[in-house]
Amino acid sequence: MNHFDQISAQLKAHDLDAVLLTGQSNRFYASGFFTPGGDAAVLVTPKSSYFFTDARYTEAASRALGKTANLRELTPENRLTVQLRELFFRHAVHRVGFEDAALCVQDYERYRKAFAGFTPYCEMVPASEWLLDLRQSKDENELAAMRTAQGIAERALVDILQEIRPGVTEKEIAARLQYLMLHYGASDMSFDPIVVSGVNGSLPHGVPSEKEIQTGEFVTMDFGCIYGGYCSDMTRTVAVGHATEEMRRVYETVLAAQAAGIAAAKAGVTGKIVDAAARDVIKSAGYGAYFTHSFGHGVGVDIHERPNLSAANDKPLSAGAVVSAEPGIYIPGKLGVRIEDVLRITESGNENLTKAPKELLILS
Repeated sequence: MNHFDQISAQLKAHDLDAVLLTGQSNRFYASGFFTPGGDAAVLVTPKSSYFFTDARYTEAASRALGKTANLRELTPENRLTVQLRELFFRHAVHRVGFEDAALCVQDYERYRKAFAGFTPYCEMVPASEWLLDLRQSKDENELAAMRTAQGIAERALVDILQEIRPGVTEKEIAARLQYLMLHYGASDMSFDPIVVSGVNGSLPHGVPSEKEIQTGEFVTMDFGCIYGGYCSDMTRTVAVGHATEEMRRVYETVLAAQAAGIAAAKAGVTGKIVDAAARDVIKSAGYGAYFTHSFGHGVGVDIHERPNLSAANDKPLSAGAVVSAEPGIYIPGKLGVRIEDVLRITESGNENLTKAPKELLILS
């Protein structure tokens, strides 16, 4: 799975002769081949694409890329800027897009000075905005990978529910979730799992601790995995032993808020409107001060990408975008609840990619 053609097709509209991809995520999106950190680069021109890496990855890259791109090996004598000089001359590149959102100042200055010395002169033009926008709408291959990643996470959930009981620690649950997702086919985690219980549940991004789970507490698990380079993301909150009336009220409020946000989510509607639909439910129940983050975010190659379903996003959602739906209520010193699904935005509404049940589950 690669997107060289889709990126190439955007160059003319942005008055570019080429785009240089140095960030890990956009390199993968373009090529379908993963390399960590700064161990590779991609150049896309209107007629040809190039993948640059060193001898540690060239054989694997050759297998993955096939004939979709020209593979160039980087060596101390034939470093990236030297090879770019040749290619810029060959393809008459005067304006090259670069990842301004991913390139540090030091690297930018290094490229700028190198490119300024090229003949002909080559100008660096910020390109992150349109690259991030391009990645929003997922094609069928991307969706297939995300469905598989989601299915893996849900299989892990089924198993872990059998292991949650008083005396087990948050860290033990987090570790088991990671093992189970790898066991069922994930290549990595989308992020470090969040497992919090009882009073720790009020920490939206709490770190799993040695705290033991107790009877009468909520346990919130936020986790996801990577399959085929694409992320899944989900959160489920369960009660252990029994749930108080307040616990039930908070849970049902979050569930109703999620349903309202999901009902509002479709192509053409802004992220702000979707967020407000869920937020209004929580405010009406008297918990408005305890919903402290946005309704959701884009999911794809990165666990957080465009679009955002937040009060700050006035842009309409695009058909094909994949977003999380994750309202929560967090009462400091008492408890927290979050419920999260992942949706594919469509013209008429959305498709929920998450199949796991959401009714309040009380584990005996």
